Amino acid sequence: MRPFSPHHTQPSPAERVRSLLASAHSMTVVTDGHRRDVHLQDETGVMGHMHLHDPAEGVHGGPGPRIPVRLELTDIAPTAVRERLRARVTVTGLLGADYVHDATESTCMEFGQALLEDAEGRTYVTLDEIVAADPDPIASSEAAMLTHLVDSHAELVPLLLRLVRPRPDRRLVRALPVALDRYGITLRMEYPVGHRDARLPFPTPVTGIGDASPRIHALLAAARRSSHPNGLLT
Repeated sequence: MRPFSPHHTQPSPAERVRSLLASAHSMTVVTDGHRRDVHLQDETGVMGHMHLHDPAEGVHGGPGPRIPVRLELTDIAPTAVRERLRARVTVTGLLGADYVHDATESTCMEFGQALLEDAEGRTYVTLDEIVAADPDPIASSEAAMLTHLVDSHAELVPLLLRLVRPRPDRRLVRALPVALDRYGITLRMEYPVGHRDARLPFPTPVTGIGDASPRIHALLAAARRSSHPNGLLT
């Protein structure tokens, strides 16, 4: 299990899980060997009608049996980078049998465990950690913001590369933003063989969606003041 970052330059595992649960557009519900895809029905996300509870609280979602269930969510990069799968989140527990057949009603899920799997490894996250974490204010807008950056302001991506340390070498084929969150933006640098991600932290974390644009402009201003002797870089 990896440690939490003490410097808060990137989201903790609990923040990532909480944000994905709050913003995911789809998930797969697995129970009794059956798989069912659940898609976003409103602006609350696919978890909007589901409440996670500690089994010790004795909270039940009404009459009827409760059965073991596994919720599977995937975090996919919105930009066309290599290896777009950023993370998988699996939440296990007990869920009312009625939800499996009708996911439109609010229900309670007795929490078992949550597992985050990404390029850095596997991290188990407790319910207390999930509840204590704040959803990322950028999460629901990340895809639109990154695709807008790539489609309408592609010239700014090479500019951001000036801030990357260690500097990209001349084998660099392409660079694209792969992630955006309250703590910063991540660029994926692709080479003829393999790729490398570089984290560009914001001066201070974003507290609301209105703060995102000024933080990005602050990075761009810092990049313009920098110099970078690489033919692929602006």
